[in-house]
Order: sequence, then structure tokens, then C-alpha cells
Amino acid sequence: MPKKEELKPLGRGEYGEIWASWSFPEVKKYERSSSWWIMMGLIGLALIIWCIKTANFLFAMIIIIVAFIIIFQAKKQPLEVETQITSTGLKVGSSFYEWSKIEKFWIIYKPPEVKRLYFKLKGVFPPFLSLPLEKQNPVKIRKILLNYALEDLSKEEESFSDFLERSLKI
Repeated sequence: MPKKEELKPLGRGEYGEIWASWSFPEVKKYERSSSWWIMMGLIGLALIIWCIKTANFLFAMIIIIVAFIIIFQAKKQPLEVETQITSTGLKVGSSFYEWSKIEKFWIIYKPPEVKRLYFKLKGVFPPFLSLPLEKQNPVKIRKILLNYALEDLSKEEESFSDFLERSLKI
């Protein structure tokens, strides 16, 4: 439990005392230039031609589906996901993870590009949870989390999937 003189709960909720709360868009909305769309279109087209030449029609279908998903996501406004760190666990949207189900956490903070909070989950698929910190103070979040979970100090870089998402703007 966090020291009362240092940190104070924001209130009490469905899952106990709320120590931190913030929201973030479920999918990051990237500004994509017309050259990005042209480049991705050419890459997609080249991959589909290669798939047809190698008779890999399943991969061609996957490329087409991914292209439609990217186009539709670009047109819609992402939903806001509410996150709370509570005395009994972590609430992310409609999901709740008890502290006993969280193996460890780590924070990668390299503003302005990377501000993420990661959790390694026990016996859950997917085994990792990645959350944007948005405007949260990483020192405060770390102090709170140290009372409930182990910190993994060996992690120094964002996950490869987060890096790809940010780099390719997908």
C-alpha cells in the first residue's frame, strides 16, 4: 500500500482505492501524408503481385484485409480507454487484472516519442500489456506500482510491435 503521506488515493471505486487514473485512445491516430499512403499502396501492391506469382493466395488475402483495416481505422475516431491503478489490481477498459495475475512491470519513458507502461501477465494471452502513459508522471506511477508488483529494470526499449506501430504509423 502506498505511503499515505506521499501519495493519496483519488477516491474509491468498484475495485478499491484508485491510486491513478487516465484515459487514452484505443488506437493511436497518426497523421499520414499522401506520400505515406502512396508508399504503403505500392508496397501492398508489390506484395500482392509477389503472392500471385508464388501462388500464396492466403497471404495475398491477409494483405488485402490489413489494408482495409488500416483504411477503415484512419476514417473512424478511436474510443477512449479508461485506465485505473487500484488497490486490488489494474483496470483497463472493461478488463480487470488482479495484482496476483501481474508478474512484473516496467516503464519506458523517452519523450516525446515513447511514454509506455508495460506489464508481464501470468497465464494470460497475450502475455504482455502495453499502455500509453499519456500525461501521467512516470515517477508517481512507478511509486504506486512498486507497492503491488515487481519492477523489471532490465527492459530499456519499447516492444518491437510498439516500435513498428510508431515507425510505420499503423
